Amino acid sequence: MLPVLTQPDVVACCAPIQQSSIEPGGAEVLARGFAALGDPVRLRLLSILATGPDAVCACDLVAPVGKSQPTVSHHLKVLREAGLVTSEKRGVNVWYAVVPAALEALRDALAP
Repeated sequence: MLPVLTQPDVVACCAPIQQSSIEPGGAEVLARGFAALGDPVRLRLLSILATGPDAVCACDLVAPVGKSQPTVSHHLKVLREAGLVTSEKRGVNVWYAVVPAALEALRDALAP
C-alpha cells in the first residue's frame, strides 16, 4: 500500500490582474504620441522644443538635428498630428511649441 502524502494548501501563483488605469480612448491618444516618438529625429526635436524657449522657428531646428529643412518639416508635422506640438505660421516661417499637457500625459502613463 502506498503512503498518503499531505498536500499543502493550494495558493494562487499570481495576484489578480487589475484593470488598466488607461481608458481605451486615452490609450489611442498615448499610442499615437509614443509612436511619433519612435523615431530618433522626432525624439530629439521634441527634446529641443521642450527645453528651449516658448516657440522655435522650424528653420532653427535644421542644424541641431543635422537634417534638411523638408525632413525637419516632415518630422514636425508628425509630432503636430500626434498632438505633441503646436504650430503657428508667422510670415513665411512656421514656429513650433510643445504641448505641455501632452508631455505630462506621456510621463504619467510611464509612472508606476
